[in-house]
Amino acid sequence: MSAQKSELLKLTKAGDLQALARLLTVLEREGPASLRHFPDLLAPSRMAFRIGITGPPGAGKSTLIGKLIGEFRKLGKKVGVIAVDPSSPFTKGAVLGDRIRYSEHFGDPDVFIRSLGTRGSLGGLSASAYLMVRAFDLAGFDIVLLETVGVGQSELEIMNVADWVAVVLVPESGDGIQGMKAGLLEIADLFVVNKGDRPGADQFLRELDAALKLDPRAPSEPVEIIKVTGLTGEGLDQIVSRAEAEMKKPDWKERRVSPDRLQAEAQALLRHQVEREIEARTRVIEKPEDFLKVF
Repeated sequence: MSAQKSELLKLTKAGDLQALARLLTVLEREGPASLRHFPDLLAPSRMAFRIGITGPPGAGKSTLIGKLIGEFRKLGKKVGVIAVDPSSPFTKGAVLGDRIRYSEHFGDPDVFIRSLGTRGSLGGLSASAYLMVRAFDLAGFDIVLLETVGVGQSELEIMNVADWVAVVLVPESGDGIQGMKAGLLEIADLFVVNKGDRPGADQFLRELDAALKLDPRAPSEPVEIIKVTGLTGEGLDQIVSRAEAEMKKPDWKERRVSPDRLQAEAQALLRHQVEREIEARTRVIEKPEDFLKVF
């Protein structure tokens, strides 16, 4: 490890947020190769509890996360956020940015927010997120909230990086319950019916509960559903209480290092590496005959 990177790692472990920001940039730029320079990422002395927040576009995930940051800070928790935005098809960068979101938490030294583009990933997560979330362990965070783009049948990667997953829906999601259900059942540890003050919220909650109970693939232990109203804060304390209960269980740390989870992470990073190699090789194409240089 170079002296510069060694110092960067040392400062990150000491809680220097500027160093953490630089480390995250290095991880995003270098990809899996960065693990050779920062092997501590693979063996942290402590782990931050990762909460995945996912659901269809327009469900109010960002607003909910902003509220949850405040609730966890009241408990004295150091909170990190990775907000995965849809990537621009032209720049491959995040369409939105962390300066647009969660503005009420700027300036809090125990909150760190990073936006990250999906880079076209079908799973709702950039492969860089697998590396970057590990950096929060080294920086001494208690909780990392991972917001991902909309969820669907092919967008289940969040289950391989988060320790606990909340799926956020709104009353208007009613017509799509059957279409979303199969994928959601695989990843949801909690359902959040957001914007619970809207008309039809209670009816939607009952329909969702009935749909989950009738599905033969549903887990034997029913997944809890919590209704949340952002304006009044109703339901936020329930989510926080459930998260705290999960954090006290030892099994999430065991699952984090299980062969299945580690293999899924390695596969995501390998796909990312191959995609970069393909992009690099195809940049030489400027005219039809250049195809011969690639194949």
